[in-house]
Amino acid sequence: MDARRSSSQVSRGAGTTEKMSGHSHWAGIKHKKEITDQKRGKVFSKLLALISAAAKTESNPDFNPRLRTAITTAKEMAVPQENIDRAIKKASEVGNNLEELLFEAYGPGGIAIIIEAICDNKNRAIQEIKTILKDHNGKWAESGSVQWAFEKLNDPSAPLGTNWTPKFPQDIPEADAEKLVVLIEALHDNDNVQGVFTNAASLPAADEEA
Repeated sequence: MDARRSSSQVSRGAGTTEKMSGHSHWAGIKHKKEITDQKRGKVFSKLLALISAAAKTESNPDFNPRLRTAITTAKEMAVPQENIDRAIKKASEVGNNLEELLFEAYGPGGIAIIIEAICDNKNRAIQEIKTILKDHNGKWAESGSVQWAFEKLNDPSAPLGTNWTPKFPQDIPEADAEKLVVLIEALHDNDNVQGVFTNAASLPAADEEA
């Protein structure tokens, strides 16, 4: 089989496929047979941050589809119920500074990138993302300069990682595609990053662990 696959069906791990344009991680990770404690802890932290952020508007998942989806995903990833309950409670606590941020960038080959993040320190998060981009052949983009290339899915009950789809998927040379995959993995390794979306038409399959 060709190592380069369509952006709509790219292997993300054992027995699962995910849109290569949207790398939310969760679809690929939840089917992994083994995840190291360190990686499991990072996944749990990201999911719990997502739950806290979603619960800020409404803490009852019956009336908050986005929170309900986040909780469902967390349970599929075996996040303990007590941790989920604590994350929901945290949303209403005084001093909760969690922010949902959207960053825009260009990757190798001029590919457009949207990065979703949740953090409690915006300035630090921005600096970390800029450093990752600089170290991996990427370039920071001003707000609004990349979003036009994507369509936003405004369905809070949709599976995580399907938020953005490219309007005009772009072909990319193999060398740049491989560099882009490395950049995407580096972004995912950042504690604040929740999702990475590109307008690349195809990328090499990546054996992603967390």
